[in-house]
Amino acid sequence: MTLLAPLATEPDKGAGQPACAYALKRPLDVGLALLLVPIAVPLLLMLGLVIRLTSPGPALFRQVRIGRGGRPFVCLKLRTMYAGTANLPSHAVAAGAVTRVGRRLRASKLDELPQLWNILKGEMSFVGPRPCLPTQTELIDARRRLGLEELRPGVTGLSQIAGVDMRDPDRLAALDAGYLVRMSLRCDLAVLARTVCGGGRGDRVGGPS
Repeated sequence: MTLLAPLATEPDKGAGQPACAYALKRPLDVGLALLLVPIAVPLLLMLGLVIRLTSPGPALFRQVRIGRGGRPFVCLKLRTMYAGTANLPSHAVAAGAVTRVGRRLRASKLDELPQLWNILKGEMSFVGPRPCLPTQTELIDARRRLGLEELRPGVTGLSQIAGVDMRDPDRLAALDAGYLVRMSLRCDLAVLARTVCGGGRGDRVGGPS
């Protein structure tokens, strides 16, 4: 997809954020989230039941992440790991911590469905930099230097479809900064389409099993 091809380079520091795209982003996020809610609720109830029946622990996973302006918020996901797994970035968690159902949820990105609530609350967007943990200070600093702090974090983003995770904070931040100059409805739809088609691999578990 030519729109998303030049992702590996840091954007021009002089390039400005598209004002029109930024102004339209929140209304479009809310509108799309509201359209998806009637479909998502019964699916979430079914998936939550499957999670509860196949491994002990709650169906919903809550984790504090860093959001817009550096403010922490509680990010919601369907639980894909065994209860009691260490509170670490995905790439630092052992592969054996992921449940059998969780592997399928992560591969399909269905574990992200609860983040519709985060979007409606104004804490997240459909497309943007993935929210990191408060302990990931190197990534937080790198994103701040590149002007990403005022963007709402996304359910998916450029780094996810490029397969870059948070173990490489400088590269991840530079890649996400490309969104500042590419932000548009067309770009968001392209990123979402790539994610739905299996391209969102940037949150893969990377520790030893």
